[in-house]
This record gives sequence, C-alpha cells and structure tokens, in this order.
Amino acid sequence: MNPDDIASGTHAATRPFGADDARRIARAFLPAHALGNRYDYYYTLAKLRSDPLYPGVLAALRGSHAPLLDLGCGLGLLAHALRLDGQALAYRGVDIDAAKIRRAGPIAARAGVDGVEFAVLDLAVGLPPHRGSVAILDVLQYLDDARQAALLDDVVAMLPPGARLVVRSGLRDDGPRSRTGRITDRLAHLAGWMQAAPKHYPTRDGLQARLEGAGLTATFAPLYGDTPFNNWLVVATR
Repeated sequence: MNPDDIASGTHAATRPFGADDARRIARAFLPAHALGNRYDYYYTLAKLRSDPLYPGVLAALRGSHAPLLDLGCGLGLLAHALRLDGQALAYRGVDIDAAKIRRAGPIAARAGVDGVEFAVLDLAVGLPPHRGSVAILDVLQYLDDARQAALLDDVVAMLPPGARLVVRSGLRDDGPRSRTGRITDRLAHLAGWMQAAPKHYPTRDGLQARLEGAGLTATFAPLYGDTPFNNWLVVATR
C-alpha cells in the first residue's frame, strides 16, 4: 500500500481492529494454564479494539518483503498482527523490558507465529546489526533529544531501497492531546508497565527535517482514532 493512502485519512487503517480479528490475535496471549494470569490477554484485546496503531502499521508495511526490526516490541504484538495480515516477512523484536521478552517468545511459539525472534536491548545504548525495514512504535519519547537523533541516524542507515521506516509517536505541541499523552506516559511508568519514564517528545517539524535531511521521503498522518492522544504515523522511504 502507498503510504499516501494512510495520509488521506480515509482508509480503514485509521480504525482499530474489529472484534473478531482483535480476539483472534489476543487469544494467543491467554495463559498456558486455565488458572494463569490473564493480564496480557485483556491488555492486548483492549489495545487492539481501541487503538488504530496496528492496522496503520500493517498498511504501511504491506507490499514490502524486507526483514523487519521492531524497536521497543513489548510482547511482540506486531508479529502476531503481521501474520494475521498474511505478511510473512522475517521479524526481530527487541525491548528493554526483559520480563516482556521472556513472555513474547513462548507466546509466539504457542500461537504458531514462525520466522520471529526476540531479544532484550536498551535502545539508549545501541542497536543490533540490521538491513531492512524498521518499526519504532510509541518509543521515541523515552529517549532524550540527542539519543533520538542518533537512533534515527542509525536506523536510516539500515534502510535499503524498498524498505520502510515506520514510526508511531506522540508529537509535541501545545494542544490538549499532547498534554494528555505526556500525563498518560508518566502514569504508565509509575504503574510499572513501562520501564522508562518519558524524556523528550519530538515535534513534527524536527522529525520531518531530520528524515528528509537524510534523504528520505516521509509522510505524516494522524493515527489516534478515538483515543485522546496526539499520536501520528510516519512512513519514510528512500
């Protein structure tokens, strides 16, 4: 799919998953035993039903077969969504949260999601070797300004022609959506769901200047759906 289809704001990618698809994906996150903790299942189900993130990302990646590096992958939910969408590209997810990574692998294996791997990695330290597409979803705000810039420069160098950089991020401005996002991210950290506290929210102008200055063509589209946050989808290619 052409990223402009998302930017138009009329495509179904701007809406969350429907109930059937959301349950189909979330079912993989049920505990292995009947009396096990169902938190991951209810979290993923609520996320899929309320946030257009994954339909937007799937649309942005569709048609590309480059291997995908998912930076800040959490439980690996994107890998499950990719396979449901029929996208068989090789997937590697990394995240600073070792507990989530420990769960991500067995969950994917039980669900028959193949061609995926997971590893613990602190993005503030560095990146693994990679050549292909890159997803950075709801992660940039947890890095300071200098590390964001270095990360984006490193990621741009990973992109061969035809690969895609897909970013979903809250963008900093003076509007109420931006303020709500900042408060919610802080609460998520205090509650223990996110290991790091937010440090710096990029602006649209700053992000666009860095990507286009590196020779990429970037499209920006709102991807907050019915949520109260100022989340945007950025798709960049050579």
